[in-house]
Amino acid sequence: MRVLIIEDDLLLGESLKDYLENNGIECVWINNERKLEEALSLSEFDVIVLDLILKYSKGEDILRNLRDKNVKTPILIMTAKNSIKDKEICFNLGADDYIVKPFDPKELLLRIKALSKRVHLPDKIKIGDVEIDLENQIVLKDGKEVKLTKTAWNLLYYLIKNRGKVVSNENILNYVWHDKAVGDEVIRAYIKELRKILPEGSIETFKGRGYKLN
Repeated sequence: MRVLIIEDDLLLGESLKDYLENNGIECVWINNERKLEEALSLSEFDVIVLDLILKYSKGEDILRNLRDKNVKTPILIMTAKNSIKDKEICFNLGADDYIVKPFDPKELLLRIKALSKRVHLPDKIKIGDVEIDLENQIVLKDGKEVKLTKTAWNLLYYLIKNRGKVVSNENILNYVWHDKAVGDEVIRAYIKELRKILPEGSIETFKGRGYKLN
């Protein structure tokens, strides 16, 4: 799972990023909302955590703009504003959840996990003789655990998330290697690794277009 945090408080932003990553969630934190468009263009996110009180913009305006651009990603508002009116405004603009500062980071983690489940995937799926526990990031083949690297897991998760659709190399690169420059041959190597685990024909290659998980 990948989460984007938009928070200009340096201490809070860094501490939340560390906490989420220590709990198995990949996290991108930006402390300047002017970098939001760039962050969204470079990667896909499962949940966006948005502060309302920012240096250059109102969080409400950012929320409105994201929904106007048809961004479907669940958005969790994180703010010191605690009035019913503030909450009403945000929910009417398309927020999915709302947490008031100060809060226990464990609560934020639980809310993020709940949001990701609401619109995405079940806890476990089966592909032939392979059972994949998405919640705990465990892969079982014939009942025995198969160890995957973090990169291989992220690629598998992205294919599952888009199951039945052809995903381009560019989108795979953005999601799995969003902060690194790698070539298509690297994708092919990891696809080959996943094909050794999944049933034959599970991952289909579309030359010049990308890959599809059946």
